[in-house]
Amino acid sequence: MKLRWRVLNSKRLSEASAHPSTEKSARLQFPYGAAELACLKAADPLLGAFIDQYGKIERELQPDVFTALAQSLIAQQISNAAAVTVWRRLNERFGTLTPSGLMEADEAALQACGIPLRKAQWLRHLGTRIVEGALDFAALPGASDAAVIQTLTALPGVGVWTAEMLLIFALGRPDVVSWGDQAIRNGMMRLYGLEALNKAQFAHYRERYRPYGTVASFYLWALARS
Repeated sequence: MKLRWRVLNSKRLSEASAHPSTEKSARLQFPYGAAELACLKAADPLLGAFIDQYGKIERELQPDVFTALAQSLIAQQISNAAAVTVWRRLNERFGTLTPSGLMEADEAALQACGIPLRKAQWLRHLGTRIVEGALDFAALPGASDAAVIQTLTALPGVGVWTAEMLLIFALGRPDVVSWGDQAIRNGMMRLYGLEALNKAQFAHYRERYRPYGTVASFYLWALARS
């Protein structure tokens, strides 16, 4: 297969993350380096060729899981720019968001920041669950990927894809490749020259990327955009 990808700036971040950033200063980056890239290149020559052509991809983390999840709920089904605007309005109106602040927030006040009623209810429920001790974010870093997904998807508005993005962008988990992410599937199809991709094919290619599936996801996102 001849490689004919149009390579973008290697510093440009994929917009697949559901975590809008309102800060311009340097932030914590997802940790990986030469060893992880070498492993992926050895396991999959086609992916390796794209890695060499594209260069290293840097992705920011939001290590505060509450903030990351609140941003994810806000960002659902709207553009990244719109999500940034809503997040800025929330912080201007309420100050730094906290679980107790969300629990006590009036739904009308949240809606005035550009949040639909249903999302406002999700956010207030999230704050309430944390304040009442029913949801312990401090326990998530020590939990397995499957346990984190099970815990988060019990919350209204949080599906498997959102939980998987939290695994990557809040908890920094190294081996996440989401079947539910259309851009990742598109990247796989582009990489392997496929017109369609079923779950069996996805699982086959996904196994090549272990234990550094998250890094592979970064490049699959980039491929989907190239």
